[in-house]
Parts: sequence; C-alpha cells; structure tokens
Amino acid sequence: MEIKVREPVVAGAFYPGTRARLMEALDLLFGGGRPVVTGKFDRPRALIVPHAGYMYSGKVAADGYTEIAKHGRPDGTVILGTNHTGLGLPISAARDGIWRTPLGDTPIAVDIADQLVSNGFPLAEEAFWREHSIEVQLPFLQYLFGAEAPFVPVCVMLPEFSILAAAGAGLAAVIQDKPVLVVISSDFTHYEPDEVARRTDQEAIERILAVDAEGFYTLVVRRRLSICGAGAITILLAAAQKLGWKGAKLVSYATSGDVTGDRTAVVGYAAITMEERADD
Repeated sequence: MEIKVREPVVAGAFYPGTRARLMEALDLLFGGGRPVVTGKFDRPRALIVPHAGYMYSGKVAADGYTEIAKHGRPDGTVILGTNHTGLGLPISAARDGIWRTPLGDTPIAVDIADQLVSNGFPLAEEAFWREHSIEVQLPFLQYLFGAEAPFVPVCVMLPEFSILAAAGAGLAAVIQDKPVLVVISSDFTHYEPDEVARRTDQEAIERILAVDAEGFYTLVVRRRLSICGAGAITILLAAAQKLGWKGAKLVSYATSGDVTGDRTAVVGYAAITMEERADD
C-alpha cells in the first residue's frame, strides 16, 4: 500500500528550506541549542503558539516549546491549526500518511486520529493541501522530539460556538487519559497599531487564562477580532473546561513590531501553556 506523503508548501518561505539552515535557525531561536528533553509527559498538556514566518514569531514559539519540553516527551501531538484557505470543512482532520519537512518525515498517529473521528472530528484532507499553520509547527516538534514522534493534524475555521464546544468535548474525551500534547497554532491581532494590538490581545488572553471558552468566543465574534486561530483556541478552552483544567500561563508575548521596528501595523504573537493544574 502506497504511503501518502504531504510535501511541505512553505519551506524556504516561512522557515528555511534545507535541513542545515533550518537546524541553524532553530538553534538560534532556542537560545543556542536544543533544550534537554528527559522522561515523558505524565498527563496531557496544551500549548498555544504562533505560526508566522520564523523571523517574526519564531522566538515566541520557541519560548512556548521550551516551557513544554521541561515536562518531557509526549506520546503524540494533536495540532489544531487555523484554516486560512477555506478548503475542507469547518473542522477537518486527517488520519493517515506522513508529513515531510527538511528535518524528516513525521507520521500521523492513526490511533489518536481514529479516536478523534469517533468523537465527531470529520475527515477532510483537502483542508491541508495549501495550509501553512500546521506545517510550521512540525519543525519545532521534530527538533525537540524527533521526526518519528507522531501527530494528528486538524484544521479549524470559526463556525458557531455549539460546533466548537462539541469538538472540545470530543477532544477532551480522547486526551483525558493520555500523556499527549495539544498544540494550537494561532497568531493574535493582525495589522493594527502596536498599542491597539497589545491592548486587544490582553483582553483575549485574559479570557484564555480564565479558561473561558464562551467568553473568549463571544469577545472574538462581537469585536470582530482578527485572531486567526480563534476556532481552534475555543475548542481547546471547551476541552479544558470539560477536563477541569486550571493551569493556564502566558509564557511569552511580542508583536512583529518588536522585530521590524515598524509599529504602525503589527501582528501579535503569544505562547500560552495549559494543563490540569498550575503548581509545577
């Protein structure tokens, strides 16, 4: 049986296109080298990180992954990405094949994917054909945990709250007893003045840290916020509420203006961790 290979679509654009240059870039983003990863996760955890070009948001993403790596290695990762292309369904999953980056080939975790499908996540592989939000997370995971560490890709639009809440309940049912990582791939405010972006993002982040799914979703919709992964974040918050998670922490925040020096129209980037408790 032929293995399906999803070739990279933004290698050489959002991140370096060769193994050597990508490893060099990641070494720099992680402050001079790969963090030491020992042991395994003892429970599920989640991480919200940005997905812009590495030169803009890579440091914030690396800060988030560094925090997660302190807890060891997950058995698998579910990446809930933004749907920028409009292809596929409001929530789209894939269940088999491998995803390729310059660092290697990473397999889809079929067992976890099948459980997500059984809990209401539909399959729609066309959602991933040109989508970058999931792809740009893979080199970070491969760098930390090895290319062989399996994952499941899920693309999320912003449908009505009830659909996202149901998906959150389904995600909670799948991860509740598994030492897995859930990565939410999302940038925050887009193309506003720096001071506006920071103020707006602070409001949204406060609701995330309060694990308030409906409050976050309502803020996004009523204010028409440009947080591109709002649907994926809502799913995570709904799952966290279902599981009784209390431990949410803002690890890092920046805007593109911190890199470019142009603060007239920036994009906001946040790294936020989330788990059952906040005592470690």
